[in-house]
Amino acid sequence: MTTTDSFAALMDRLRADEHAASRDVFERYARQLVDLTRRQFEKRLAHRIDPEDVVQSAFKSFFVRYRDGKLRVENWNNLWGLLALITLRKCADRVEYFRAGRRDIGREVCAPAGSDQPWQLAPDREPSPQEAAILVETVEALFRAVDANDRPTLELSLQGYSAAEISLRLGRALRTVHRTRERIRRQLLRLQAES
Repeated sequence: MTTTDSFAALMDRLRADEHAASRDVFERYARQLVDLTRRQFEKRLAHRIDPEDVVQSAFKSFFVRYRDGKLRVENWNNLWGLLALITLRKCADRVEYFRAGRRDIGREVCAPAGSDQPWQLAPDREPSPQEAAILVETVEALFRAVDANDRPTLELSLQGYSAAEISLRLGRALRTVHRTRERIRRQLLRLQAES
């Protein structure tokens, strides 16, 4: 079988939504795409964006569109070029997201070294009874307001687990955990606006 035949066979399997074909394409290009993604972000953004998440999103977009017949791929080079293009567009979307409005990393500043800041002192102080009561009421209202499927994420977030740790504990994709936490944050803002 020639490489052209093997490519055509792989693409046929991919169009048929065969899991092994998706895995083969992923394994062939994932490392290169992650390397490409890492080079797209300046230092200040690099700690906020997970290159693996970007690449997974790019693969998902490719697999869905290819399976639905919206993309045509003729050879290995064409496949690489298309995956690289989708990945670069995903990178540009992430950069745009982190440069928008309140999230703009250009607005971030570092505190002077050795200075006592209020956020450094806060963990040392116990809340007043009134603050504790407000916190309890807010958390209870938030638990009532969120969807039952989002509650495990809320519980683990309140216990201090990171998104990556929650993803592992609940067996959910990291991107799903981020979306869930964003929904919870918006619900909290609505509750605050109502009170």
